[in-house]
Amino acid sequence: MISQTNNTAIRVAYPSKTHEAKETKQNAQTTAQNESNRVGQLKESIGSGEYKVNLEATAQKMAESLL
Repeated sequence: MISQTNNTAIRVAYPSKTHEAKETKQNAQTTAQNESNRVGQLKESIGSGEYKVNLEATAQKMAESLL
């Protein structure tokens, strides 16, 4: 069993791991929210007929994939 003193010593010795884990979780949540917002914007643009395909970029990517 880990005593309270040892437990505190461990937390003091490795504080960044907990902080890094929290930051990673927050970053993942922010990324998910941003992606969700972007998907919503695309759906709206497609639904309203405003979405424009960049034909030049699409053709370039298709050509690159063939090489």
